[in-house]
Amino acid sequence: MASNPKKLFTPEEYLESERQSEYKSEYLDGEIFAMAGASEAHILIEANVIAEFNVQFQKKPCQVYTGNMKIDLSKHGMYAYPDAVVVCGDPIYSDKYKDNLLNPLLIVEILSPSTEAYDRGEKFFRYRKLETFKEYLLISQHTPHIDHYFKQETNKWILSESDGLQDTLKLPTLEITLSLSRIYEKVKFDQA
Repeated sequence: MASNPKKLFTPEEYLESERQSEYKSEYLDGEIFAMAGASEAHILIEANVIAEFNVQFQKKPCQVYTGNMKIDLSKHGMYAYPDAVVVCGDPIYSDKYKDNLLNPLLIVEILSPSTEAYDRGEKFFRYRKLETFKEYLLISQHTPHIDHYFKQETNKWILSESDGLQDTLKLPTLEITLSLSRIYEKVKFDQA
């Protein structure tokens, strides 16, 4: 007995549906995936990251967008909602709705058990197709730890890790330093 084939959507069908939906979904190779809610730690970290970028961008031509801004990778089969996105200079959008960004410089993902493998793997692989993309932060919500990927001029990516609340993280493209104590402010870690 043959199984019913999965319905695949075009990028245009996805965008039309997404703009009318009450809930966010991501698009990957014709499939649409609903996004789950976030934990308290995730929400606090996201707010802290955005606040810290906003403070440090006061005299820079950069802005940070929340997790409500999509990245348009439709040429590579994906639309994604990172937890935060940084653009320096003018943002470039794929259409008149200004909700699909084409030129992120830095992307932030806050890791959760259900998305960590995807954020580190397929998502990062596709993000790297963006010419403007230079830095990637993967932030743990269970311990004060950040993996920082930085694109070299040779198109190779270098990983550095920041551990512990006393640590700092330098972002060379933005010429700023983030303090892990500020990123994890008010986050309570489970003591196992």
